[in-house]
Amino acid sequence: MSAPQTPRTFGAATTAAETIDGVDLHGRRAVVTGASSGIGVETARVLAAAGADVTLAVRDTDAGARVAARLEAELPPGSGKLAVGRLDLADRSTVSAFVAAWTGPLHILVNNAGVMAPPELVRTPDGRELQFAVNHLGHFALATGLHPALAAADGARIVSVSSIGHLFSPVVFDDLDYRFRPYDPWTSYGQSKTANALFAVGAAERWAGDGITANALMPGNIADTSLARHLDMDQVAAFIASGALALPPQKSVEQGAATSVLLAASPTVEGITGRYFEDCAQAEPVTGRAGAAAGVAPYALDREGAARLWSVSEDLIR
Repeated sequence: MSAPQTPRTFGAATTAAETIDGVDLHGRRAVVTGASSGIGVETARVLAAAGADVTLAVRDTDAGARVAARLEAELPPGSGKLAVGRLDLADRSTVSAFVAAWTGPLHILVNNAGVMAPPELVRTPDGRELQFAVNHLGHFALATGLHPALAAADGARIVSVSSIGHLFSPVVFDDLDYRFRPYDPWTSYGQSKTANALFAVGAAERWAGDGITANALMPGNIADTSLARHLDMDQVAAFIASGALALPPQKSVEQGAATSVLLAASPTVEGITGRYFEDCAQAEPVTGRAGAAAGVAPYALDREGAARLWSVSEDLIR
């Protein structure tokens, strides 16, 4: 009998590929939303390199096709297949179409796509505030629609990409769409990222009997990502100077995708569910936002809040 292996230790500098080095994902199927840029591309690349068949679920299918072609040229022989599917999380008809077109089991769902801090209030065609609609409601509709495929996979994993930005706000149930309070891009982003974490808590509660695990994560302060395309950098600088916003050290895209890939496929987190991770480990709780560059707020893991959000979300997507 061989000696037991020492458990691997991962951290902030770990890359996505390192988290599943030696893991064989042949026969597994994955969906990665927002996989036409940033950490979504790297997440898809690493999962495919390990053998998974990966669908890039993207708003712009031409951009997705270009990414898929580039990845196919770079991936080693024996990698999984890549496909592209249209998914605009602000347009529930495309979510419904994506779900309807899916057949067979789904082993990995990475809810990665997102929008951050558009300076002006934007509403979706059905009247929802854009960040809450895209970051949470669209992914909620996708995951619940794909639930039968996830349940059929016997051990499926859901990965919900949240952010340290959840510290900007809990979910404000009485005014999700900024109809009574002035719009603020950061509290809006914050409540959507809190919702991402609460979704994982809710899915862990409801779907454990189906063998499905669900976890949320903070990817980090990532260089070279399109997520920051709406940001007013003068405002960000003022936030940092005031102490209202603290940023963790910057990561590469390869490092930024590491926690997503760890939760999607690493045996080191087998059976763990309903948690919030950062830097490839479970985050420590924080009790206030000021100066915090890491950690998870208690309200983002609150089971009663998760149950309320689930019920509200079901009503909003009917």
